[in-house]
Amino acid sequence: MKAGIIALLGLALVLPLSAETKQQRKSLLNSEPNVIYLADILEEPIKLKVTKEAPVFSDKEGRQRLGFLKANQTVELEGMTEKAYRIRGMGRTNNGIAGWVGPHAFSHPQEDFVAKLKQLYERQIAVNKIIAEEGVAIGMTLGEVEKSRGKPTKTSLRRTAKGEAGSWEYIDYDEVKHYVTRIDPLTGRAIRQLSHVTREETGKTVVEFEDGLVTALQEEENKGPGNVRIIVPPLVFGW
Repeated sequence: MKAGIIALLGLALVLPLSAETKQQRKSLLNSEPNVIYLADILEEPIKLKVTKEAPVFSDKEGRQRLGFLKANQTVELEGMTEKAYRIRGMGRTNNGIAGWVGPHAFSHPQEDFVAKLKQLYERQIAVNKIIAEEGVAIGMTLGEVEKSRGKPTKTSLRRTAKGEAGSWEYIDYDEVKHYVTRIDPLTGRAIRQLSHVTREETGKTVVEFEDGLVTALQEEENKGPGNVRIIVPPLVFGW
């Protein structure tokens, strides 16, 4: 479910993945840890009105200026940090320009737009952190769960008059090494050798959802107290 309409409120569980998968996901998320790109989370682009001419920078810190954004035009918001917007529009000389601009240069007809955009940003930063830690939280979308845990081991789905509900099941395994003791025929000494490796189930996590949102989490193995995260309630982002 690709939509900027959801926030989290609930329990995040840190669950194990392979070291290789963990490194790949952390590298992807940490490449720009304080930036969110809206095409990844919204189905429709956000359009902003440019109220005044403003400098455009190649970097979000505002160190290298590319040119100036022309006033009185509508631009597309591609990404954001807490302090800057990445936009695509027309420059002062009617050339195309894309880069980072301060929020002061824009307006939007929706009165609470800035507050909602801030909520969207804060939520996505929190989600990215949970994914980087291989976690799952109540309020996540199924797409976000899959980014964090991968494809489920087992799925179930039921359709009702109110919508869809179901569960995703993840089985956790450990590799167990088995050894045998042999006698070295040359030295007569006992040698411990690896015989074979088996994958043994260590636990199961069930992710319950309704209409594409996680509503409950269940673990069969007690791994101790969970890592509780409180995040803003669900948000409907409309424009």
